[in-house]
Amino acid sequence: MTAASTPVVIDPASLPPYVLALKDQLGYLPEPQVQRVLRAFEVGAQAHEGQTRKSGEPYITHPVAVAGILAELGMDAETIIAAILHDTLEDTALSRSALAAEFGETVAELVDGVTKLDKMRFGSRQEADAESFRKMLLAMARDLRVILIKLADRLHNMRTLGAKDAPSRRRIARETLEIYAPIAQRLGMNAIKAELQDLGFRALHPDRYRVISERIRAALGNRREAMGKIEAALSQRLAAEHLPSRVVGRIKSPWSIYSKMRGEHKSFAQLMDVYGFRVVVESALNCYVALGVVHGLYKPVDRRFKDFIAIPKANGYQSLHTVLLGPFGAPIEVQIRTTEMDSVAERGVAAHWAYKTDSTPANSAQARAREWLSSLADSQVNTASSDEFIENVKIDLFPDEVYLFTPRGDILALPRNATALDFAYAVHTDVGDHAVAARVDKKLLPLRTRLESGQLVEIITAPSAVPNPAWLESVVTGKARTAIRQYLKHLQHEDAVDFGHRMLDRALDARGSSLDAIPADVLDRFLHEARLKRLEELLAEIALGNRMPDVVARHLLALRDGQFDDAAPGAGMVLEKIHITGAERGVLSFANCCHPLPGDAIFGYLSPGKGIVVHREECPNVVELRKSPERCVDIEWDRDVQGDYRAELRIEVINRPGVLATIAAAIAAADSNIENVEYVERDLAAATLLFAIEVKNRKHLAEVIRRVRRTGVVSGVYRYPL
Repeated sequence: MTAASTPVVIDPASLPPYVLALKDQLGYLPEPQVQRVLRAFEVGAQAHEGQTRKSGEPYITHPVAVAGILAELGMDAETIIAAILHDTLEDTALSRSALAAEFGETVAELVDGVTKLDKMRFGSRQEADAESFRKMLLAMARDLRVILIKLADRLHNMRTLGAKDAPSRRRIARETLEIYAPIAQRLGMNAIKAELQDLGFRALHPDRYRVISERIRAALGNRREAMGKIEAALSQRLAAEHLPSRVVGRIKSPWSIYSKMRGEHKSFAQLMDVYGFRVVVESALNCYVALGVVHGLYKPVDRRFKDFIAIPKANGYQSLHTVLLGPFGAPIEVQIRTTEMDSVAERGVAAHWAYKTDSTPANSAQARAREWLSSLADSQVNTASSDEFIENVKIDLFPDEVYLFTPRGDILALPRNATALDFAYAVHTDVGDHAVAARVDKKLLPLRTRLESGQLVEIITAPSAVPNPAWLESVVTGKARTAIRQYLKHLQHEDAVDFGHRMLDRALDARGSSLDAIPADVLDRFLHEARLKRLEELLAEIALGNRMPDVVARHLLALRDGQFDDAAPGAGMVLEKIHITGAERGVLSFANCCHPLPGDAIFGYLSPGKGIVVHREECPNVVELRKSPERCVDIEWDRDVQGDYRAELRIEVINRPGVLATIAAAIAAADSNIENVEYVERDLAAATLLFAIEVKNRKHLAEVIRRVRRTGVVSGVYRYPL
């Protein structure tokens, strides 16, 4: 039978009770679709036959329970079918083609999106989990229903976590709290988020969960009468104003209490000494009318009002929040929203899904989720590592946001602690790449400035401005971090190609040839044998130390001349040294054992993956390194050297108060920056200090040493190591 053919009507008497319960939940679907769901159960039950869960139950009970969670959300038939079959591709012999033939390509796509990458080999469990999660997010970008199935799957697994051993429970609970609950929140699915957090907290910290739960029950028992009086007063006042409404009391969850106790450093009593209520009305206009009514009943607390209707949260959440001074001396938190807003707040992207078609507009949560997922899809293209991708996703799952205005009046939502540089990249990658400063509320500020909600931000750009590595310390959003890293990788590649070209030309020159003298067909043949696509890849490999320039030169000449020349390069030839400016940071690194400075005689060593590691000629490690002559590179400083370089000073001082400040002042007076200070030796009379400083060259270091000696508090100053 194909997805398009008429399904056979299944006799309910043949179904187990848990499937009949699911059938009852599907009353919102047409009967032919319900029959397709029941057929999916038959296929799933047959595929999973003989498999059991840790609890001993038949395995098929799990996917049916997942389908039940989605039925409670009112999801469409394809989602319910995919939920029942979501483990078949991974755990059974059922093939994707058979799945598509029976239930259609859409169901097969959904099941494939949820399936883990069990057939790929990874270096670690963490890497496998990261790649699996990356695949799931990209499948989400194609179809939001993938993550809804995954969240329902995780929710049922958390409900039945007791059958697992303790280490597995803790690992799954931590993953749930760090990844899945924040995703549910980002998609506006508050009900699922709250249950995932509660179950995760209970599994990860059972004792803390038990203590806080008991204290919540005790506190509510003492306050039930007060809660009832406030609820009645709110309902009566709204009714008196002829405003149809529903008022319900809200109770904080154990996880919410625990998180705020840790994050806001508040006591349990402080957090529980708040009454929470939700007022649900018919229209957005009535929300503002109801706000006026409740403010007339109890006095509002200044600066505690938030309008998430005019400016919705990033996940589409809409509501009015206000805090009132209650009749019992405790604040009252009130949320006011419409029935539609309440549904979206609880179900998020899943709200009204069964009735949504391509022609009807998505709700605000669905529209914003698609924007977020689209940005994730763009980000992953430029992110090579799965771990880095997950790091960026975690950053974007911050629960708190700041809302900022562009000069055109558009609103951008960014994570808490976002900087002006994050804002620039949120506007456009090109704006971020060329940003030089920001005008925040018409005041000129640096790009690293942290932003606050309500600010008007304008980014000032310059065509010559480019990202630098320090920017990575100033951004918190995944989009900004990915864009900066991508630019720096491109810059490193360009540096590597240029440096590799110089190294290979030098090796060919030693044999009386040059890269220009190698015919194109010889180059193509060499690249094909080396499994490289372009000459640039070969040059970058040489610069990064993964291929030896002499070996490559010898092979190229052998291919050109038809025979290998094993003779030593150019006997008696004096080769020109390769000049470095220090700007080639993508392929150069400076050895920590000797800290070379411009002006020092230097020596280069090709280290695989790192490129050239620069040492001082007098470095004690050079003797050992020269035993591998094929990795040695003759280099020297160029006249135009750039940047600051690390140097270390060993300073012997008279041990008395204020000596450290005196030396630090002398170093600063020489225009040098102190990176680190540590005591090497110390007694009552004397001390030895090790200063790590930044200088421009050997001459600059000599000036620093002179100024330190003039302080009169030192008995010796030496460059370290000598």
